[in-house]
Amino acid sequence: MTLGGIRVPLVTPFTRGGDVAAGALEALAHEVLDGGAAGIVALGTTAEAATLEEAERDLVTDVCARVCRERGALLTVGAGAPGTRAAEASLARLARWPQAGAALVSVPAFVRPSAAGVLAHFARLARTSPVPLIVYHVPYRTGQPLDAAALRELGSLPGVAGVKYAGGGIGQQAVALLGDLPDGFAVLAGDDVCVSPLLALGATGGVLASAHVATERFAEPAWAWRADEAAPARELGHALARLSAALFAEPNPGVVKGVLYA
Repeated sequence: MTLGGIRVPLVTPFTRGGDVAAGALEALAHEVLDGGAAGIVALGTTAEAATLEEAERDLVTDVCARVCRERGALLTVGAGAPGTRAAEASLARLARWPQAGAALVSVPAFVRPSAAGVLAHFARLARTSPVPLIVYHVPYRTGQPLDAAALRELGSLPGVAGVKYAGGGIGQQAVALLGDLPDGFAVLAGDDVCVSPLLALGATGGVLASAHVATERFAEPAWAWRADEAAPARELGHALARLSAALFAEPNPGVVKGVLYA
């Protein structure tokens, strides 16, 4: 499975009576795919999945699966139930939709397990999930920040295909992660305003609510970076970032002066 390009986490349209507007949802799914989206995400945060009843969640997934089957697009389904056992049950249900190519699963919220606990959680889910997992790393919602080393460990698990990275900005951990990714582990930008610099650093795409609007414009830079014409510059940039991290390992300018003296 290739996790490239922009995926749109679809809103759930409602009728005036409060029912899921299935026709409007289907039209919206086609519209964003027409605009160049590589796939769609059903039952994400933007879908207000937490407020939907089970039958409504099934209807949303049915509609999105049908569109993806017709269009040959990748369907990702949110399976962010709280707790490991609840998430297992949510993932098991995805076997009903063969079009589902991946599940978006958030880091456990509120209980804030250690990094080792998060690793154990995803290791257990990956063993039984019928589809590959995309870790949803969104610390400002979960209260659980993970550093680059922890995300690399998650990315090394069999059955974990990538991470939706919504760390709240571009910081040293994002640079460190993208400079040393496990094989086959994709980073998808999850903070809409940061998609451009994350693509420049090596993200393969994004899951962007903003791409409901001007889908073509959001899709364009993702495809441009995948052409990889700037690969040598990106490789050099990551090497220089590692050098800079080492030079600031102690309060500045101590290391720089030590190197110059040597």
